[in-house]
Amino acid sequence: MAKQKRKLTPAEKRAKARRRAEFMTVFLNGKQKSVRRPVLIEGLDPDEFIRRNADPIWLHQNEMWEYMPELAVEEEAAEDDQVPF
Repeated sequence: MAKQKRKLTPAEKRAKARRRAEFMTVFLNGKQKSVRRPVLIEGLDPDEFIRRNADPIWLHQNEMWEYMPELAVEEEAAEDDQVPF
């Protein structure tokens, strides 16, 4: 007759839930490894979250000019092309 498994204590359940939230299991070289989960903000990686939600002033203050919308550059070019009458 097989030995029955014991139930986890509440502290063990919390520790297991914390580990599951912090780590994920992947296969590397045919072996199962536990690696940290990537950082996510509202389900998006931080760069994508910043691209979607940051305004141009914040991007400029934090020197993230590569994320600045191209619309501002196009508007300036259009204003230069206009000839006043």
